[in-house]
Amino acid sequence: MPPKFDPNEIKIVFMRCTGGEVGATSSLAPKIGPLGLSPKKVGDDIAKATGDWKGLRITVKLTIQNRQAAIEVVPSASALIIKALKEPPRDRKKVKNIKHSGSVPFDEIVSIARVMRPRSIARELSGTIKEILGTAQSVGCTIDGRPPHDVIDDINSGKQECPSD
Repeated sequence: MPPKFDPNEIKIVFMRCTGGEVGATSSLAPKIGPLGLSPKKVGDDIAKATGDWKGLRITVKLTIQNRQAAIEVVPSASALIIKALKEPPRDRKKVKNIKHSGSVPFDEIVSIARVMRPRSIARELSGTIKEILGTAQSVGCTIDGRPPHDVIDDINSGKQECPSD
């Protein structure tokens, strides 16, 4: 039998869920049920905390201490890019296979790279910007009306300036 859970100990649980929607309690229950929390209450709290990210798949970090869950949104690069496109929220059940064909300004890409910097593998901010541009290419959007890979080529050749920090 596993050892008893100490309620004062801090537990961290990461989950992927859809922003602004109450997830299925059946998926929450095995993760947080043994910690002494109500899956329905935590599902409602997650829906409230992810209201800004309506319709997007987002990672949520649950920090559990004293049978209380603190919810923190950990956005991915693709979620930040889709949010920067300022598309209206969509209903996941009705609209499928959406194409994100909008344009994002380069300044917005730099600000997304600054948010993602602690989780990036790159040594410098310019490398993180290239990572975000690669994600923008896979999302399908453009940067100031140009394909993201052209912007990456310009950064490599020195035509496009990147902030140092």
